[in-house]
Amino acid sequence: MKHPISVYSEIGKLESVLVKRPGRELENLTPEHMARLLFDDIPALPVAQQEHDEFAQVLRNHGAEVLYLEQLSAEALDADSMARDEFVTDILEESGHTVGGYEDFIREYLLSLPSSKLIDEVMCGIRKCELDAPGVKGLQDLMDRRYPFYLDPMPNLYFTRDPAASIGNGMTLNRMYAQARRRESLFMKYVLKYHPKFAPHDVPVWLDRNQHYWIEGGDELVLTTDTVAIGVSQRTSAPAIENLARNLFASQKHIKRVLALEIPETRAFMHLDTVFTMVNYNQFTIHPAIQNDDGGLNIYTLEADPDSPRGLRFTHNDDLRGTLMAVLGVDELDLIPCGGGDPLVAAREQWNDGSNTLAIAPGVVVTYSRNYVSNELMRQHGLEVIEITGSELSRGRGGPRCMSQPFRRQCIETPKHLPALTPMKAPNPCGSIL
Repeated sequence: MKHPISVYSEIGKLESVLVKRPGRELENLTPEHMARLLFDDIPALPVAQQEHDEFAQVLRNHGAEVLYLEQLSAEALDADSMARDEFVTDILEESGHTVGGYEDFIREYLLSLPSSKLIDEVMCGIRKCELDAPGVKGLQDLMDRRYPFYLDPMPNLYFTRDPAASIGNGMTLNRMYAQARRRESLFMKYVLKYHPKFAPHDVPVWLDRNQHYWIEGGDELVLTTDTVAIGVSQRTSAPAIENLARNLFASQKHIKRVLALEIPETRAFMHLDTVFTMVNYNQFTIHPAIQNDDGGLNIYTLEADPDSPRGLRFTHNDDLRGTLMAVLGVDELDLIPCGGGDPLVAAREQWNDGSNTLAIAPGVVVTYSRNYVSNELMRQHGLEVIEITGSELSRGRGGPRCMSQPFRRQCIETPKHLPALTPMKAPNPCGSIL
Protein backbone atom coordinates (compact mmCIF):
# COMPACT_ATOMS: atom_id res chain seq x y z
CA MET A 1 0.00 0.00 0.00
CA LYS A 2 1.33 3.44 -0.94
CA HIS A 3 1.97 5.90 1.85
CA PRO A 4 -1.23 7.99 1.94
CA ILE A 5 0.61 11.33 2.17
CA SER A 6 3.23 12.40 -0.37
CA VAL A 7 3.30 16.09 -1.29
CA TYR A 8 6.71 17.47 -2.23
CA SER A 9 5.60 20.24 -4.58
CA GLU A 10 2.67 22.48 -5.46
CA ILE A 11 2.58 21.36 -9.09
CA GLY A 12 3.26 17.60 -9.27
CA LYS A 13 0.46 15.70 -10.98
CA LEU A 14 -2.40 15.32 -8.51
CA GLU A 15 -2.92 11.66 -7.55
CA SER A 16 -5.14 11.80 -4.44
CA VAL A 17 -7.09 14.71 -2.98
CA LEU A 18 -9.48 15.45 -0.10
CA VAL A 19 -12.68 17.42 -0.68
CA LYS A 20 -15.94 18.07 1.21
CA ARG A 21 -19.22 18.34 -0.67
CA PRO A 22 -21.27 21.31 0.64
CA GLY A 23 -24.13 20.05 2.79
CA ARG A 24 -26.94 21.15 5.07
CA GLU A 25 -24.50 23.28 7.05
CA LEU A 26 -25.01 25.99 4.41
CA GLU A 27 -28.75 25.91 5.10
CA ASN A 28 -28.00 26.82 8.71
CA LEU A 29 -26.48 30.14 7.65
CA THR A 30 -28.69 33.15 8.35
CA PRO A 31 -28.02 36.88 7.92
CA GLU A 32 -27.86 37.25 11.69
CA HIS A 33 -25.15 34.64 12.20
CA MET A 34 -23.26 34.45 8.89
CA ALA A 35 -20.58 37.03 9.77
CA ARG A 36 -19.62 35.13 12.93
CA LEU A 37 -19.41 31.98 10.80
CA LEU A 38 -17.10 33.85 8.37
CA PHE A 39 -19.49 34.24 5.44
CA ASP A 40 -20.31 37.46 3.58
CA ASP A 41 -23.27 35.94 1.77
CA ILE A 42 -25.41 32.80 1.80
CA PRO A 43 -24.77 30.29 -1.02
CA ALA A 44 -27.69 28.47 -2.62
CA LEU A 45 -27.03 24.89 -1.54
CA PRO A 46 -28.38 22.95 -4.58
CA VAL A 47 -26.36 25.12 -6.97
CA ALA A 48 -23.25 24.96 -4.76
CA GLN A 49 -23.50 21.16 -4.75
CA GLN A 50 -23.79 21.05 -8.54
CA GLU A 51 -20.74 23.29 -8.87
CA HIS A 52 -18.77 21.18 -6.41
CA ASP A 53 -19.72 17.97 -8.21
CA GLU A 54 -18.40 19.55 -11.42
CA PHE A 55 -15.15 20.40 -9.65
CA ALA A 56 -14.74 16.87 -8.28
CA GLN A 57 -15.40 15.36 -11.70
CA VAL A 58 -12.74 17.56 -13.29
CA LEU A 59 -10.23 16.19 -10.77
CA ARG A 60 -11.28 12.60 -11.52
CA ASN A 61 -11.13 13.20 -15.26
CA HIS A 62 -7.47 14.16 -14.82
CA GLY A 63 -6.56 11.03 -12.91
CA ALA A 64 -6.97 12.05 -9.28
CA GLU A 65 -8.52 9.86 -6.61
CA VAL A 66 -11.17 12.07 -4.97
CA LEU A 67 -11.79 11.32 -1.27
CA TYR A 68 -14.55 12.94 0.76
CA LEU A 69 -13.94 14.20 4.30
CA GLU A 70 -17.42 13.20 5.44
CA GLN A 71 -16.95 9.62 4.24
CA LEU A 72 -13.41 9.22 5.61
CA SER A 73 -14.54 10.59 8.98
CA ALA A 74 -17.43 8.15 9.27
CA GLU A 75 -15.20 5.23 8.25
CA ALA A 76 -12.64 6.28 10.87
CA LEU A 77 -15.28 6.18 13.62
CA ASP A 78 -16.37 2.71 12.51
CA ALA A 79 -12.80 1.41 12.46
CA ASP A 80 -12.27 1.32 16.24
CA SER A 81 -14.64 0.89 19.17
CA MET A 82 -12.98 3.77 21.04
CA ALA A 83 -13.20 6.30 18.23
CA ARG A 84 -16.87 7.29 18.42
CA ASP A 85 -16.87 8.10 22.14
CA GLU A 86 -13.56 9.97 21.91
CA PHE A 87 -14.76 11.99 18.94
CA VAL A 88 -18.04 13.01 20.59
CA THR A 89 -16.17 13.97 23.76
CA ASP A 90 -13.85 16.23 21.77
CA ILE A 91 -16.72 17.80 19.82
CA LEU A 92 -18.73 18.57 22.97
CA GLU A 93 -15.69 19.97 24.77
CA GLU A 94 -14.90 22.33 21.89
CA SER A 95 -18.57 23.30 21.43
CA GLY A 96 -19.14 24.11 25.08
CA HIS A 97 -20.16 27.70 24.49
CA THR A 98 -23.26 26.61 22.56
CA VAL A 99 -24.18 23.26 24.14
CA GLY A 100 -25.61 25.19 27.10
CA GLY A 101 -25.49 22.49 29.77
CA TYR A 102 -27.01 19.72 27.67
CA GLU A 103 -23.80 17.77 27.08
CA ASP A 104 -25.16 14.43 28.34
CA PHE A 105 -28.30 14.77 26.23
CA ILE A 106 -26.35 15.64 23.07
CA ARG A 107 -23.80 12.89 23.73
CA GLU A 108 -26.55 10.27 24.07
CA TYR A 109 -28.22 11.49 20.90
CA LEU A 110 -25.03 11.49 18.80
CA LEU A 111 -23.87 8.08 20.01
CA SER A 112 -27.26 6.62 19.12
CA LEU A 113 -26.69 7.44 15.45
CA PRO A 114 -24.84 5.48 12.77
CA SER A 115 -21.41 7.01 12.20
CA SER A 116 -22.34 8.56 8.85
CA LYS A 117 -25.33 10.32 10.42
CA LEU A 118 -23.28 11.31 13.47
CA ILE A 119 -20.70 13.02 11.26
CA ASP A 120 -23.45 14.69 9.23
CA GLU A 121 -25.14 16.08 12.35
CA VAL A 122 -21.86 17.42 13.75
CA MET A 123 -20.91 19.05 10.44
CA CYS A 124 -24.33 20.52 9.74
CA GLY A 125 -25.06 21.68 13.29
CA ILE A 126 -27.84 20.66 15.65
CA ARG A 127 -30.80 23.02 15.83
CA LYS A 128 -32.66 23.33 19.12
CA CYS A 129 -35.97 23.35 17.29
CA GLU A 130 -35.19 19.93 15.80
CA LEU A 131 -33.95 18.25 18.99
CA ASP A 132 -35.88 19.31 22.04
CA ALA A 133 -34.02 18.62 25.28
CA PRO A 134 -36.09 16.90 28.01
CA GLY A 135 -36.75 18.25 31.49
CA VAL A 136 -36.82 21.76 32.90
CA LYS A 137 -35.52 24.42 30.52
CA GLY A 138 -32.45 26.42 31.43
CA LEU A 139 -32.37 30.19 31.50
CA GLN A 140 -30.86 30.43 28.03
CA ASP A 141 -33.71 28.33 26.62
CA LEU A 142 -36.38 30.39 28.34
CA MET A 143 -35.14 33.70 26.95
CA ASP A 144 -36.94 35.03 23.87
CA ARG A 145 -33.70 35.63 21.98
CA ARG A 146 -32.10 32.27 22.66
CA TYR A 147 -29.33 31.00 20.40
CA PRO A 148 -30.78 28.53 17.85
CA PHE A 149 -28.08 25.82 17.95
CA TYR A 150 -26.86 23.18 20.39
CA LEU A 151 -23.93 22.68 18.03
CA ASP A 152 -22.85 25.36 15.57
CA PRO A 153 -22.84 24.43 11.88
CA MET A 154 -19.49 24.26 10.08
CA PRO A 155 -20.18 25.94 6.71
CA ASN A 156 -16.49 26.45 5.93
CA LEU A 157 -15.76 22.73 5.80
CA TYR A 158 -15.85 22.59 2.01
CA PHE A 159 -12.57 24.52 2.14
CA THR A 160 -10.56 21.42 3.05
CA ARG A 161 -7.22 23.17 2.48
CA ASP A 162 -7.17 24.96 5.83
CA PRO A 163 -7.75 22.61 8.82
CA ALA A 164 -4.89 20.26 7.90
CA ALA A 165 -2.14 20.51 5.31
CA SER A 166 0.11 17.94 3.64
CA ILE A 167 3.86 18.60 3.66
CA GLY A 168 6.15 15.80 2.48
CA ASN A 169 4.89 12.54 4.00
CA GLY A 170 3.23 14.23 6.98
CA MET A 171 0.61 16.81 7.86
CA THR A 172 -0.03 19.81 10.02
CA LEU A 173 -3.20 19.62 12.11
CA ASN A 174 -3.94 23.28 12.43
CA ARG A 175 -5.16 25.53 15.19
CA MET A 176 -7.58 27.69 13.24
CA TYR A 177 -7.64 31.46 13.59
CA ALA A 178 -11.38 31.91 14.20
CA GLN A 179 -13.41 30.14 16.86
CA ALA A 180 -15.98 29.30 14.18
CA ARG A 181 -13.45 26.96 12.49
CA ARG A 182 -11.53 25.52 15.46
CA ARG A 183 -13.38 22.17 15.45
CA GLU A 184 -12.69 21.49 11.76
CA SER A 185 -9.26 19.91 12.26
CA LEU A 186 -10.78 17.29 14.58
CA PHE A 187 -12.01 15.33 11.57
CA MET A 188 -8.54 14.86 10.11
CA LYS A 189 -7.16 14.05 13.55
CA TYR A 190 -9.48 11.04 13.73
CA VAL A 191 -8.89 10.05 10.10
CA LEU A 192 -5.13 9.89 10.72
CA LYS A 193 -5.57 8.06 14.01
CA TYR A 194 -8.19 5.46 13.10
CA HIS A 195 -8.90 5.20 9.36
CA PRO A 196 -7.43 1.98 7.88
CA LYS A 197 -6.03 3.91 4.91
CA PHE A 198 -3.97 6.16 7.20
CA ALA A 199 -3.55 4.66 10.69
CA PRO A 200 -1.14 1.82 9.72
CA HIS A 201 1.32 4.36 8.33
CA ASP A 202 1.61 6.40 11.54
CA VAL A 203 1.52 9.62 9.51
CA PRO A 204 3.83 12.25 11.07
CA VAL A 205 2.11 15.33 12.45
CA TRP A 206 4.49 18.26 12.03
CA LEU A 207 2.33 20.64 14.06
CA ASP A 208 -0.54 19.64 16.34
CA ARG A 209 -3.92 21.37 16.57
CA ASN A 210 -3.42 21.91 20.33
CA GLN A 211 -0.50 24.30 19.89
CA HIS A 212 -1.03 27.84 21.13
CA TYR A 213 -0.58 29.77 17.87
CA TRP A 214 -2.86 29.77 14.83
CA ILE A 215 -1.94 28.59 11.38
CA GLU A 216 -4.07 27.56 8.37
CA GLY A 217 -3.37 25.47 5.30
CA GLY A 218 -4.19 28.22 2.84
CA ASP A 219 -0.91 29.80 3.93
CA GLU A 220 1.16 26.61 3.47
CA LEU A 221 2.78 26.12 0.04
CA VAL A 222 5.28 23.36 -0.78
CA LEU A 223 7.58 24.94 -3.37
CA THR A 224 10.15 22.13 -3.74
CA THR A 225 11.32 19.03 -1.90
CA ASP A 226 13.44 21.22 0.36
CA THR A 227 11.59 24.57 0.55
CA VAL A 228 8.20 25.46 2.04
CA ALA A 229 6.63 28.91 1.76
CA ILE A 230 4.20 30.07 4.45
CA GLY A 231 2.21 33.28 4.50
CA VAL A 232 2.29 35.48 7.58
CA SER A 233 -1.29 36.59 7.23
CA GLN A 234 -4.53 37.36 9.02
CA ARG A 235 -4.85 33.67 9.86
CA THR A 236 -1.28 32.43 10.30
CA SER A 237 0.98 33.83 13.01
CA ALA A 238 4.75 34.22 13.00
CA PRO A 239 5.30 32.07 16.15
CA ALA A 240 3.39 29.19 14.55
CA ILE A 241 5.70 29.38 11.53
CA GLU A 242 8.73 29.23 13.81
CA ASN A 243 7.33 26.18 15.60
CA LEU A 244 6.56 24.43 12.33
CA ALA A 245 10.02 25.16 10.95
CA ARG A 246 11.74 23.77 14.05
CA ASN A 247 9.61 20.61 13.93
CA LEU A 248 10.22 20.07 10.22
CA PHE A 249 13.98 20.51 10.56
CA ALA A 250 14.11 18.16 13.57
CA SER A 251 11.84 15.42 12.21
CA GLN A 252 12.79 14.90 8.57
CA LYS A 253 15.74 15.23 6.21
CA HIS A 254 14.29 16.86 3.10
CA ILE A 255 13.11 20.34 4.03
CA LYS A 256 16.01 22.75 4.56
CA ARG A 257 14.27 26.13 4.60
CA VAL A 258 10.96 27.81 5.27
CA LEU A 259 10.12 31.10 3.58
CA ALA A 260 7.79 33.34 5.60
CA LEU A 261 6.07 35.74 3.19
CA GLU A 262 4.46 38.74 4.87
CA ILE A 263 1.14 39.75 3.31
CA PRO A 264 -1.40 42.36 4.49
CA GLU A 265 -3.64 41.15 7.33
CA THR A 266 -7.02 41.80 5.73
CA ARG A 267 -10.19 39.81 5.09
CA ALA A 268 -9.65 40.02 1.33
CA PHE A 269 -6.10 38.64 1.62
CA MET A 270 -6.92 36.11 4.34
CA HIS A 271 -4.41 33.46 3.13
CA LEU A 272 -1.29 33.43 1.00
CA ASP A 273 -3.04 31.26 -1.60
CA THR A 274 -5.69 33.93 -2.16
CA VAL A 275 -2.97 36.23 -3.52
CA PHE A 276 -0.13 33.93 -4.62
CA THR A 277 -0.06 30.39 -6.04
CA MET A 278 2.48 28.26 -7.90
CA VAL A 279 1.21 26.98 -11.26
CA ASN A 280 4.31 25.72 -13.11
CA TYR A 281 8.04 25.15 -12.62
CA ASN A 282 8.76 28.89 -12.85
CA GLN A 283 5.28 30.45 -13.01
CA PHE A 284 3.10 31.91 -10.27
CA THR A 285 -0.18 33.80 -10.12
CA ILE A 286 0.01 36.89 -7.93
CA HIS A 287 -2.22 39.72 -6.80
CA PRO A 288 -0.13 42.86 -7.44
CA ALA A 289 -1.52 44.61 -4.35
CA ILE A 290 0.70 42.52 -2.05
CA GLN A 291 3.89 43.97 -3.59
CA ASN A 292 5.46 47.34 -2.96
CA ASP A 293 6.10 49.85 -5.74
CA ASP A 294 9.35 48.09 -6.66
CA GLY A 295 7.69 44.68 -6.88
CA GLY A 296 9.12 43.59 -3.55
CA LEU A 297 7.63 41.65 -0.65
CA ASN A 298 8.99 41.06 2.84
CA ILE A 299 10.47 37.55 2.96
CA TYR A 300 12.04 35.93 6.03
CA THR A 301 14.00 32.73 5.44
CA LEU A 302 14.19 30.29 8.34
CA GLU A 303 16.92 27.62 8.44
CA ALA A 304 18.11 25.30 11.19
CA ASP A 305 20.79 26.70 13.48
CA PRO A 306 21.57 24.56 16.56
CA ASP A 307 23.83 27.31 17.95
CA SER A 308 20.98 29.84 18.09
CA PRO A 309 18.85 30.13 21.26
CA ARG A 310 15.77 29.77 19.05
CA GLY A 311 17.27 26.94 17.03
CA LEU A 312 16.83 28.95 13.84
CA ARG A 313 18.77 31.28 11.59
CA PHE A 314 16.82 34.15 10.02
CA THR A 315 17.52 35.98 6.78
CA HIS A 316 15.53 38.85 5.37
CA ASN A 317 15.07 40.42 1.96
CA ASP A 318 12.30 41.95 -0.12
CA ASP A 319 13.37 40.48 -3.46
CA LEU A 320 10.48 38.13 -4.22
CA ARG A 321 11.62 37.37 -7.74
CA GLY A 322 15.24 36.74 -6.80
CA THR A 323 14.37 34.58 -3.81
CA LEU A 324 12.01 32.37 -5.81
CA MET A 325 14.52 31.97 -8.64
CA ALA A 326 17.18 30.93 -6.13
CA VAL A 327 15.12 28.28 -4.33
CA LEU A 328 13.63 26.92 -7.56
CA GLY A 329 16.95 26.89 -9.37
CA VAL A 330 15.57 28.67 -12.45
CA ASP A 331 16.97 31.52 -14.56
CA GLU A 332 13.62 33.10 -15.36
CA LEU A 333 10.44 33.67 -13.36
CA ASP A 334 6.98 34.50 -14.64
CA LEU A 335 4.71 36.29 -12.16
CA ILE A 336 1.24 36.43 -13.74
CA PRO A 337 -0.77 39.35 -12.26
CA CYS A 338 -4.38 38.78 -11.26
CA GLY A 339 -6.68 40.82 -13.49
CA GLY A 340 -3.79 41.63 -15.80
CA GLY A 341 -2.51 44.17 -13.27
CA ASP A 342 -5.43 46.57 -13.76
CA PRO A 343 -6.19 47.81 -10.20
CA LEU A 344 -9.98 47.55 -10.50
CA VAL A 345 -10.05 44.26 -12.37
CA ALA A 346 -7.40 42.78 -10.06
CA ALA A 347 -9.34 43.75 -6.93
CA ARG A 348 -12.60 42.36 -8.32
CA GLU A 349 -11.18 39.06 -9.54
CA GLN A 350 -9.01 38.56 -6.47
CA TRP A 351 -12.15 38.95 -4.31
CA ASN A 352 -13.62 36.13 -6.39
CA ASP A 353 -10.44 34.02 -6.04
CA GLY A 354 -8.78 34.86 -9.33
CA SER A 355 -5.40 34.14 -7.72
CA ASN A 356 -6.57 30.96 -5.97
CA THR A 357 -5.59 28.55 -8.74
CA LEU A 358 -5.16 24.82 -8.21
CA ALA A 359 -2.36 23.19 -10.18
CA ILE A 360 -3.27 19.57 -10.99
CA ALA A 361 -0.09 19.08 -13.05
CA PRO A 362 2.76 21.37 -14.12
CA GLY A 363 1.17 24.16 -16.16
CA VAL A 364 -2.38 22.77 -15.82
CA VAL A 365 -4.68 24.71 -13.48
CA VAL A 366 -8.29 24.72 -12.32
CA THR A 367 -9.96 28.13 -11.89
CA TYR A 368 -13.39 29.74 -11.60
CA SER A 369 -14.82 30.72 -14.99
CA ARG A 370 -16.00 34.06 -13.57
CA ASN A 371 -12.39 35.35 -13.48
CA TYR A 372 -12.20 35.63 -17.25
CA VAL A 373 -9.54 38.34 -17.43
CA SER A 374 -7.07 36.40 -15.28
CA ASN A 375 -7.93 33.14 -17.05
CA GLU A 376 -7.23 34.57 -20.49
CA LEU A 377 -3.95 36.04 -19.29
CA MET A 378 -2.86 32.66 -17.94
CA ARG A 379 -3.61 31.09 -21.31
CA GLN A 380 -1.50 33.79 -22.99
CA HIS A 381 1.32 32.74 -20.65
CA GLY A 382 1.09 29.16 -21.92
CA LEU A 383 -0.96 27.54 -19.15
CA GLU A 384 -3.77 25.07 -19.70
CA VAL A 385 -6.74 26.58 -17.84
CA ILE A 386 -9.68 24.35 -16.88
CA GLU A 387 -12.64 26.47 -15.83
CA ILE A 388 -15.36 25.45 -13.39
CA THR A 389 -18.50 27.34 -12.38
CA GLY A 390 -18.25 29.10 -9.04
CA SER A 391 -21.19 31.47 -8.70
CA GLU A 392 -22.27 29.99 -5.35
CA LEU A 393 -19.07 28.31 -4.14
CA SER A 394 -17.20 31.62 -4.34
CA ARG A 395 -19.60 33.23 -1.85
CA GLY A 396 -17.61 31.47 0.88
CA ARG A 397 -14.46 33.40 -0.20
CA GLY A 398 -12.46 30.46 -1.49
CA GLY A 399 -11.44 28.99 -4.84
CA PRO A 400 -10.29 25.66 -6.28
CA ARG A 401 -7.11 25.50 -4.19
CA CYS A 402 -9.09 26.28 -1.02
CA MET A 403 -11.53 23.45 -1.82
CA SER A 404 -8.84 20.78 -2.16
CA GLN A 405 -6.31 19.17 0.16
CA PRO A 406 -3.80 17.10 -1.86
CA PHE A 407 -2.81 13.85 -0.19
CA ARG A 408 -0.51 12.65 -2.97
CA ARG A 409 1.27 14.33 -5.89
CA GLN A 410 3.78 12.84 -8.30
CA CYS A 411 7.32 13.87 -7.49
CA ILE A 412 9.08 16.25 -9.87
CA GLU A 413 12.74 17.05 -10.35
CA THR A 414 14.12 19.89 -8.21
CA PRO A 415 17.58 21.50 -8.14
CA LYS A 416 20.12 19.89 -5.84
CA HIS A 417 22.33 22.95 -5.36
CA LEU A 418 20.88 26.26 -4.20
CA PRO A 419 22.61 29.63 -3.85
CA ALA A 420 23.35 30.74 -0.29
CA LEU A 421 21.19 33.47 1.24
CA THR A 422 22.60 36.36 3.25
CA PRO A 423 21.81 36.02 6.99
CA MET A 424 20.22 38.80 9.03
CA LYS A 425 22.29 40.26 11.82
CA ALA A 426 19.70 39.20 14.43
CA PRO A 427 16.04 38.32 14.75
CA ASN A 428 13.49 40.84 15.96
CA PRO A 429 14.22 41.53 19.67
CA CYS A 430 10.48 41.34 20.47
CA GLY A 431 10.65 37.59 19.99
CA SER A 432 8.93 36.99 16.64
CA ILE A 433 10.43 36.84 13.16
CA LEU A 434 8.71 40.07 12.11
